[in-house]
Amino acid sequence: MDLTGTTALVTGANRGIGRAITEALAAAPLSVVLAGVRDPEAFEPIKPPPGGAGEVRAVRFDLASRKKIDASCDELGDQLGEIDLLVNNAGLMTGGLLEEQEMADVYAMFQVNLVAVAHLTSRVLPGMLKRGRGKIVNNASISGYAYFPSASTYAASKAGVVALSESLRRELHGTGVTVLHLVTPGVKTDMLKATEEVYGRHIDTSKWDKIEPEAWAAKVLAAIERDAHVLGPGGKTSLAKLASRGPAALLDGISRQMFSRTPRT
Repeated sequence: MDLTGTTALVTGANRGIGRAITEALAAAPLSVVLAGVRDPEAFEPIKPPPGGAGEVRAVRFDLASRKKIDASCDELGDQLGEIDLLVNNAGLMTGGLLEEQEMADVYAMFQVNLVAVAHLTSRVLPGMLKRGRGKIVNNASISGYAYFPSASTYAASKAGVVALSESLRRELHGTGVTVLHLVTPGVKTDMLKATEEVYGRHIDTSKWDKIEPEAWAAKVLAAIERDAHVLGPGGKTSLAKLASRGPAALLDGISRQMFSRTPRT
């Protein structure tokens, strides 16, 4: 995808991966980068470098409900139909033994991780289809492929993102609109720290691969520009993705080595 003169929207742009992707796009020759956040006034401004984007602007995007998503889209007005690149990055994490998870948290996680991705994409697609060009980028995570214990609900949401992305990719064939899903590995963010704390009660996380957010954002930008339809995690994490497509016994064996129903700490 040629990003020159385009308009992009990144959700969850205030921190972690979303912030890094927004900064990477700001350094490219886009026209406008819209940083989707719940509180635009709290967003730390990003100043594009020479030759970078014409503008980076924080916009209010609340994905917590159908009503709030529609209100956020309506606030953009005509600019909603001008979005060429949508990066569905925002996400929540749940984990632990299923019977111990807070169902309010689980419902909120499915809303943001999966339902909001479908909803927001459906609002942005008409403008892309009208112009005959555009790209949808969905953050699917390695959990969308490798289903480990303690990650039951989170993995289910990310597996849904993989299915949504691949089905939509085929649905849009020939329209000029393409889809890329990210098999995101462990990225050094506050969310990863929280994940290690939650999963670490039952799983040994000491050998997880970890990558800096800026390094992952650079890979995402390169995948967008070369029109890839999937970006793998790389490193040892790629072995988990590969194992997920083999006999279930492979991941069963890994899980038994890593997991204990009795809390580790």
